[in-house]
Amino acid sequence: QVQLVESGGGLVQAGGSLRLSCAPSGRTLRSYAMGWFRQAPGKEREYVAAIRWRASSTYYADSVKGRFIISGDNAKNTVYLQMNSLKPEDTAVYFCAVKLPTTSSSWGPVGPYDYWGLGTQVTVSS
Repeated sequence: QVQLVESGGGLVQAGGSLRLSCAPSGRTLRSYAMGWFRQAPGKEREYVAAIRWRASSTYYADSVKGRFIISGDNAKNTVYLQMNSLKPEDTAVYFCAVKLPTTSSSWGPVGPYDYWGLGTQVTVSS
């Protein structure tokens, strides 16, 4: 079983920055893509960003485009989310997810993703 572990969440003022990290614990794995999602209280989980290791392609939700940057290390299956110019509406639990190589080339918001982390809380105060 693969366990993804997120870190880097916390409390920050509006306009500030945070950097989230996600890496698998336990056994190593080979992934096709990794992504970040978030869920605010009382709302459904929403897509934030993803990276596909082939060509280091990235894909952002419109709500974070220009403010967030996803990056990672394919060899370590580690993904980062640099969050700048944070807004109170960015407050949520942030989850990372990994998609294993399959015959499907889909990724980004549709995934589908095979493993998920437990999340890290990000709170942006106004």
